[in-house]
Parts: sequence; structure tokens; C-alpha cells
Amino acid sequence: MGAGAEETVPPAAGVGADPRPLKDEPLGLDLLNTRWIDGGIRHDLLADLDGLAVWLTGHDLLERSGGATPAVLEAVRAARDALAAVVADPDDARARRELNAVLAHGRVLRRLDPTGPAEDVETDDPAWLAAWLAADDYLRLVRTAPDRIRACANDDCVLHFYDVSRNGTRRWCSMSGCGNRAKASRHYARTRRREGFEDRA
Repeated sequence: MGAGAEETVPPAAGVGADPRPLKDEPLGLDLLNTRWIDGGIRHDLLADLDGLAVWLTGHDLLERSGGATPAVLEAVRAARDALAAVVADPDDARARRELNAVLAHGRVLRRLDPTGPAEDVETDDPAWLAAWLAADDYLRLVRTAPDRIRACANDDCVLHFYDVSRNGTRRWCSMSGCGNRAKASRHYARTRRREGFEDRA
């Protein structure tokens, strides 16, 4: 590789499977979910360019971003940090500034085509496209229903989701994961209490 050349996972490179336990959330929250805990071990899909390529490919953004490059990785990590801070505390002025700094890298251009209204996203650098789209998607969720943006109720989980349940009472990132673990924990606690009561009887 020549001097000054940037390491890249090109669009044509083979991309592995997405190992995360929770996928298919809206883009802004899906970016947050590139960090997760499994078996007490913390994982980060954005630890390297291969993981970045997996995430970009899952959203059809690999080619549009010009590949998985260090510049794209830096931008996406900056957006993730800003989103994590503002989701943790929406009233944090510094967190809002950091998110607004990401949003300042792009804009939506609207126009009228022969078929009707159309729009394009324009960024000052293609490396910021995925980061900007994730930040913009978070704004869409806040406009739509900010109270439906949730962190998993499992204290040992760091995943987030957008609650689309009819009654808005979803608590877990997934019932098959954290939901079942919580149910098993409650069952175990009830059993232990019952056994303790019977031992005293």
C-alpha cells in the first residue's frame, strides 16, 4: 500500500454475517446496538473495518459510503457516541451539540421531479453519509414518538429498541433473550422464597 493510502474494505469484499443479538431496529438505534454484551463479555461490531463492512452492508450503505474505510469508521463511531449520550440524557446540552455536529455534515435536498416530490441526501464528505443518516433517523424517531425509544430493562444489557407494540409496554430487547432470562430469574426467586418458607414451617 502506498504512502498516504487508506486501508479499506472495498464494496466487493466478502462480508461476514452480522453476529449481533438484536438487528432490524431503526438505523439510529441499530447503530447504538453495534455494542452488546453476551455471556458477560462486551462486544463491539465497530472494533475494526470488517465489522464496519458488516454494518454498512446490512443497511445497503457500503458502496454509497465508498467502502469501509478508517474515515467512515471514525465518523460512524462519532455518531454512535453522540447518539448514546443523547439517548442516555436528552437534556444534556453537550450531547445535543455532539449530535448536531454530526448532522452539520449533511442536508436533505428536496426537488420536484416529473413524478412528484423527491429528495437526496448530500454530505460534505461521503465518509459521513452513514453517520449522518443514523443521526437523522434518530431525529425522525424523536419527532414521531420519543417515549417509544427504550433501553432494555435488563440492567446487564446495553441494547436499545423502538417500541412498536400496540400498547407501548415492551420492556426487553427480545423476549427470547433478556425477557426469558428475567422470567427465569423471577421464577427462581419465587422458588427459593417458597423453599425457605417451607424449611421454616
